[in-house]
Amino acid sequence: MAKDEPLNPKDFFGELKRRNVYKVAVAYAVVAWLMAQIATQIFPFLEIPNWIVRLIIVLIASGFPIALVIAWAFEATPEGIKRTEIADAMLATAGQKKRGWIYVVVIGALLSIGLFFLGRYTASRTNLDESGHPSAASIQDKSIAVLPFGNLSRDPDNEYFAAGIQDEIITRLAQISDLKVISCSSTQRYKGAGENLRQVASELGVTNILEGSVQRANDQVHVNVQLLNALTDSHVWADTFDRKLTDVFSVENEIAKTIADTLRAKLTGREAATLRSRPTENSAAHDLYLKGRFFWNKRDANNLQKALNYYQQAANEDPNYALAWSGIADVYVLLPLYGGADPADAYPKAKEAANKASELDPNLAEPHAALGLIATVFDFDAERSMREFEKAIALNPNYATAHHWFGNSVLECIGDFERSIAEMKRAVELDPLSIPINGDVGVAYYFAGRYPEAIAQLHKALELDANSYYLHYNVGMVLEASGDLPGAIAEYQTSVALDDDPYPLALLGHAQALAGNRPAALKVLQQLGAARRYTPDYSVGLVYLGLGDKKQAMDWFEKSFAKRQPDLNTIRFDPLLKSLHSDPRFESLAEKILPARELEPLRKK
Repeated sequence: MAKDEPLNPKDFFGELKRRNVYKVAVAYAVVAWLMAQIATQIFPFLEIPNWIVRLIIVLIASGFPIALVIAWAFEATPEGIKRTEIADAMLATAGQKKRGWIYVVVIGALLSIGLFFLGRYTASRTNLDESGHPSAASIQDKSIAVLPFGNLSRDPDNEYFAAGIQDEIITRLAQISDLKVISCSSTQRYKGAGENLRQVASELGVTNILEGSVQRANDQVHVNVQLLNALTDSHVWADTFDRKLTDVFSVENEIAKTIADTLRAKLTGREAATLRSRPTENSAAHDLYLKGRFFWNKRDANNLQKALNYYQQAANEDPNYALAWSGIADVYVLLPLYGGADPADAYPKAKEAANKASELDPNLAEPHAALGLIATVFDFDAERSMREFEKAIALNPNYATAHHWFGNSVLECIGDFERSIAEMKRAVELDPLSIPINGDVGVAYYFAGRYPEAIAQLHKALELDANSYYLHYNVGMVLEASGDLPGAIAEYQTSVALDDDPYPLALLGHAQALAGNRPAALKVLQQLGAARRYTPDYSVGLVYLGLGDKKQAMDWFEKSFAKRQPDLNTIRFDPLLKSLHSDPRFESLAEKILPARELEPLRKK
């Protein structure tokens, strides 16, 4: 019995060529690309669902090996499809070679290239305005606000659970870069208001509204949602989910994924994986986390402490729950601002928790934003701060807080005012009813020396909350910088009457000293010394600066730096400190905080 001779590779590849397998492969690739271009460029205009586009891509990919097998075994002839051996004999008799495949390839390639560039050109022109930025129309179609979910549970104490489901759906949607998603802090204002949806959409700057309700009973959860186009008053989608409590993450995923598909949002691989994620398998830890979010969103000293307690319990219940650690970091970041905590105590704890969260889940944006803020206000490390903020925004472009803190901290510190204002405006787009964000847009204008715009923006913010002590003292700062000292003193006095924060009291003493009212300024120094709340050394220094005692002022500013208090990070551009710019001690301190040689490289980044 004769042995089978091994196949010669040259003979094999020659046989592939003889059987037109190469030709079929090239022709298939060109036609497949043409079909893919039609599916991705034409189907969206016809409002054909995304799943059909995906199905076509899968069929094209799976059909390729089948086409090669058929090409090997069969040949197209004028008499129809024949086996290759028969077709070879017919071709030899006819003495002809068919070149029709060349025309198929050329025509298909030309059509594909034309559709590709047409799609790119029309998409770019449609999605960009005259200045080259994304147009309002392109963003508007893929914009959504998730309104507060109704609590249909018999127990009113389950209010936190309904709020938590809404919050987590917003968080999942916000990580899709192709969507504009309004922050929870803005949508909370419409809780139970029964507003006209068209008006709500207009106020929030969106087209689509998601409404819903949650009913929790024992270990079961019932979620009802409906997606509406508020501009056309049309019903887009609705569904009801009845699941076990342990399956609530899959409900949130289904809702977010359906919304993304319905609004034709394109998802990256990372974004799709994030939607599918289950932050914890521990239901008790998740429940504690939702309670923490409920109180954290209230943003006052008492509720922040409650939030911290629940976050810490959640982390104890599940030490690998990254969101719980991120929540702990967020509370410690805010406590010095809202609760009068000592930054030297709070910020190291915030940094530790944020690093833990980031290690557990590298795709979380929130801990990077916290680390970015800490890097600039506590560590005086502008370069690292920028890196962390940019990472946070890359992970979650809809995270309003990241844009807010980025624009309000390190960008002001390095004097990149144009970018600071741009980041603050982006934060307002994502959280249009946030009082701190609206106010800090005015602060960005203040640092840029654009005082009329700063006043106008702060007055706009005061329309949201006329009793915000924070807004009143910022108005006072702008008026003082503009030369209106009496107006500034009036605003500082209003702020002091509204809150016991020592900072507006220090501003008042500083302004009174500049106005020649030395006794009033000295009285403020006494009040600061007796204050029950944490009093920054910077605040005391400001009063001495107003009194003209630069030595005492610098003593207090140097104490502030030594304690790493978060008040001197803007030292080079703080309008209140302009009178010190020629002082050698001041210049030496500024170099320690932010060396002048680093400013330009940081701005270029």
